[in-house]
Amino acid sequence: MARWLIRFGYDGAGFAGWARQPGLRTVEGILREGIPRTGVAPSADAAGLAVASRTDRGVSARGNALTLTSTLPGAAVIRALNGIAPDIFFDAATEVPPGFSARAATGRWYRYFEPAEGHRLERWSKAARMFRGEVDARSFGRDLPAEPPTLRTIERVQVRRLGSQWLVIDVRARSFVWGMVRKIIAALRKVDDGSLSMGRLEGALRGEVRLTLPLAEPEGLVLWEVAYPVTWTRKWSRPTRAQSRHFSGLVQRARLREVVGRELFPLSVGGTGPRRR
Repeated sequence: MARWLIRFGYDGAGFAGWARQPGLRTVEGILREGIPRTGVAPSADAAGLAVASRTDRGVSARGNALTLTSTLPGAAVIRALNGIAPDIFFDAATEVPPGFSARAATGRWYRYFEPAEGHRLERWSKAARMFRGEVDARSFGRDLPAEPPTLRTIERVQVRRLGSQWLVIDVRARSFVWGMVRKIIAALRKVDDGSLSMGRLEGALRGEVRLTLPLAEPEGLVLWEVAYPVTWTRKWSRPTRAQSRHFSGLVQRARLREVVGRELFPLSVGGTGPRRR
């Protein structure tokens, strides 16, 4: 029996988030049902299923990670998990010590896809550069206490163009508070449209000012990668037929879903998104 760290992703459109909820289709719920059905373990509890990042409704993942225990070898674990659902895929695994926690990541990288029309890249980029180092997250998270300050260290926020129609915003940190990336996007939008000054944004990052920010729409957000000091020793690069049909159909449905689908699962749809390192 071995403990496995496994990299996986999913199309968030069909899920009410990660965490299981009665009567709703969630990533955790589908996995807990599928683990015993596919022979990975007698039950999700027996497998000790744990996840690195709990995404919200509509948020997709390209490189989330989970840990579980199974008697199956690594390649067989990945093969079995890929039979659970067409909109969830598993592509790498490595054996870890029995007490290893999926939460013990060294970094998390989110990517947001924003329609470029009407936006000024230079203003987005200037505001994005302010999100670096230790910041007070109270204006950029959900359900945080008024006191004391809630501090997080942001590695960087970077904005670039993807073709002529999209801005891509990469946000990197070791950890985030709930809703933080989507509120960062909302803040960048407000700086661009002039309703939030650079000075007021700077004050919020220092904890001197409290902002009331909406959550940016979840459909453009992808958990791009969760980093660990490991080498992935088992890899899976062959999508199942069901996965190929799902992601090929996804890119035909809507503009935003198309770009997210191509970047999220390039193996099945011939996209040009960067390969995993």
